[in-house]
Amino acid sequence: MTEYRQEAGLHQAVVAKRLGRHQPFIANIESGQRRVDVIELLRLSEVIGFDPMEVIAELLSFEDDE
Repeated sequence: MTEYRQEAGLHQAVVAKRLGRHQPFIANIESGQRRVDVIELLRLSEVIGFDPMEVIAELLSFEDDE
């Protein structure tokens, strides 16, 4: 998420505000302290502007590597 957000030129606080959340919510996701459910992934993709299927494909390929 961090890479997508930074590529979009957005700060954590901006993304959080657009989601109706506080900045620590985004920080926790980006640091891996909080998992994201499917609905949150879709909302994040709308706000940041990335393809959620790319993220899912990355997660699946990571799982295959284990």
